[in-house]
Amino acid sequence: MNKSPTCQHNLLSSNKLTSMNIDILVIQEPAMINKSCSIASKEWISVYPTMHATNPKKTRSLTLVQAQISTDSWNQLDFPSSNVMVVQLSGTWGKLMIFNIYNEGKCNNTINLLTKYQKDNHWSLESSCISAAHQIWLGDFNRHHPYWDDPRDSRLFTDAAMGAAEALIEAVADAGLDMALPGGIPTYCHNVTKCWSRLDHVFITEMSTSTVIACNALTDHRGINTNHVPILTELNLGIAISKVKPIPNLRDINWEEFCKTLANHLGPDQLEEQITSQRQLDKRCSSLTKAIQNVICKQVPIIVITPKLKHWWTKELTQMRKSVNKLGRQSYLFCDKPEHVVHNQHKEAKKSYKGNLEYNRKHHWRDWLKKADEPDIWMAN
Repeated sequence: MNKSPTCQHNLLSSNKLTSMNIDILVIQEPAMINKSCSIASKEWISVYPTMHATNPKKTRSLTLVQAQISTDSWNQLDFPSSNVMVVQLSGTWGKLMIFNIYNEGKCNNTINLLTKYQKDNHWSLESSCISAAHQIWLGDFNRHHPYWDDPRDSRLFTDAAMGAAEALIEAVADAGLDMALPGGIPTYCHNVTKCWSRLDHVFITEMSTSTVIACNALTDHRGINTNHVPILTELNLGIAISKVKPIPNLRDINWEEFCKTLANHLGPDQLEEQITSQRQLDKRCSSLTKAIQNVICKQVPIIVITPKLKHWWTKELTQMRKSVNKLGRQSYLFCDKPEHVVHNQHKEAKKSYKGNLEYNRKHHWRDWLKKADEPDIWMAN
């Protein structure tokens, strides 16, 4: 899951798939995807299920693909459900199909559709002599079983729960998948009981397990509006990316030094020389442009554009986020002791952090609108 507050806002469950530092963020919610979290920044491309246009209110999965991934390297595949979004990545190593899944707790409709999809498309899901076909199922499966939950928590393993989990296990086995996220790692904190269980999974084809660098729950990056722990999966696969040009930070310039350096580049003769012809004007314009560009290269710092870059972000928010993450990590360590004081400390820290986030974002937007001129108003619209 991305550490940016924007990506954490109003999410209930998420996975992050990383390959060679190229990220794909997948989100699942048991209700309609919230508008505020589905409006991605320019660093991300929002990809909805193919059934989203038919009934947007039933959409329960959303995938964000990092914009710097070349569009020739990935494409979306059709799937007959708003609970599943399928994207396929390709490279010299073969192809990788990512199934972003939200499975309802009261029925197996999504599981049955996944099994049917596997049978109907087995020709495209299997490896050939030319390329390997990797496959990942990840998301919120809403199933309990001693294989991945705490075996001591017997309250989870009712007859109905075990029967539903067996259907998932059978579907995973038929698809030739293995569990990438080790069993025994809780990922969900129940709102009422504050007890932890395991609802989220990452399943990967058995032949692809060698490509998995890591698959872990990020216990120190629990979002302020979440009850699931984000999961980070890293794969050793290369993907073509689009190069991003560095941008000069024109807001952080020492103008006194800039003007002094520019004057030295131009020289006193050029500054005082009178222009009497078009040829002389063109020459002076070219010389001035070249001098300005040279000084920009020397005096203007380069800004690093990242998904975390926000105009309204402050150092105080950075410190608050670190504190919240630290308390979140401690709270997770005591997940089997709901009465521990650290849980309330984490709750209060999240509340304060969220309030400051909303305050900074709202007031920055209002201040910007007050100072905006006519072109900016059109841009805002």
